[in-house]
Amino acid sequence: MVMPAQPPETVQAYLRELRAALKGAPAGLIADALADCEDHLNNEIAQNPDLTEKQILAGVVETYGTPEEIAEEYRDMEIATVQTPFPQPEQREERRFGFFNVVSDPRTYSALLYMLLSLATGIFYFTWTITGIALTAGLAILIIGVPFFLLFIASVRVLSHVEGRIVEALLGVRMPRRLPAGPAADEGLGTKIREAFTDLRTWSSMFYMLLMLPLGVTYFVVGVVGLSLSLGVTASCVYSLFTGESHFQISDAPYLQHFLHTAPGLIVFALLGILLFFVVLHVARAIGWVHGKIAEGLLVRL
Repeated sequence: MVMPAQPPETVQAYLRELRAALKGAPAGLIADALADCEDHLNNEIAQNPDLTEKQILAGVVETYGTPEEIAEEYRDMEIATVQTPFPQPEQREERRFGFFNVVSDPRTYSALLYMLLSLATGIFYFTWTITGIALTAGLAILIIGVPFFLLFIASVRVLSHVEGRIVEALLGVRMPRRLPAGPAADEGLGTKIREAFTDLRTWSSMFYMLLMLPLGVTYFVVGVVGLSLSLGVTASCVYSLFTGESHFQISDAPYLQHFLHTAPGLIVFALLGILLFFVVLHVARAIGWVHGKIAEGLLVRL
């Protein structure tokens, strides 16, 4: 094993080197690696109270590995287990007529499912966050206000983790797979409150919960209207072609109305409906990619 020129002497130094070694990896992977290593190092320190932190870190480097070696192990594990949300570049080059291949991409339909679910989750997250903030402010003058605030913060972290698991399952973005570590049990109440207030992810997670309501409404409307319009137009045109009866009524455009009562007009609009369906699928996949970046930026704790 190749020893580093200057092994890290503190837990924070070890974590900084590990973070640097994992640069470019998914944020969720980095978060899990940092949390795992921090737990391991703190356990080593707790089990060896007679040794200094520097001595413990020197032993850890020999047995557990250097930050670079740990980073390489996590990268290897990720390659073996994680499925990427979109095709790899070499796969994309082999595909032809990519605009229509979206229909065979499973991530397209999982993104559509997320868009439809986001209305319900957005309403729940928004209601939970607003209610928690309001009750925290109202109970602040009472002694019960402090434990309620800490409980509310813990619930936001749990909901953020649950949302991360949904995002990873449906949108394919690597998110943390373990709950964020809370304050240590032996920490004082003042320390816990200070950590809750100074933790950036506490506030970014709340912002995400509030943001999910307008995003959820938008995603749901785009998904439902897009699918209904494209499939409805196509189905109506096909039905009219087979029955010989057109049910389209456009009073403000008589020429278009007449065109829709002819077979060529119905065929043209049926093709437009099919084209719109593919456009909706592309929009859903794009929304899934963008929202995955939003979730990664606001929910991942590094």
